[in-house]
Amino acid sequence: MQADTTFWDSLVFDGIDDVDVDEVTAAFGTVDIAARSRATGAMCPDCGGWSNRVHGSYQRRFKDLPLAGQSVVIRLTVRRFICDAADCPRRTFAEPFARLTTPYARLTSRLGHALEHVGLALAGRAGARRTPRS
Repeated sequence: MQADTTFWDSLVFDGIDDVDVDEVTAAFGTVDIAARSRATGAMCPDCGGWSNRVHGSYQRRFKDLPLAGQSVVIRLTVRRFICDAADCPRRTFAEPFARLTTPYARLTSRLGHALEHVGLALAGRAGARRTPRS
């Protein structure tokens, strides 16, 4: 079932201006959101130079907070850029999504914070019962 992308853009990515929702599919208790960056380029993390030369792209997949009893999975298309600075040791770099997730993470920052709060408040087995794995 296809869903309205503007609704999901405002719901899931509220306050994150640099992400566009391409497609949303809801089936079998899972909401699958395909998204990409709206930015035209990114800054190199080593030299700070701006680049808009795309080297390639790949997809990251991570979980977000559940919504109405359904698990939410975000498939984010991340672009790699070429750094043009001659003195920069980094040739390519991936665009950052600091407000959405951290590098190498498998879940969004807000889901991580929610699980951290449950773990600190309830600890151990009580926290595991309140947050079932999906």
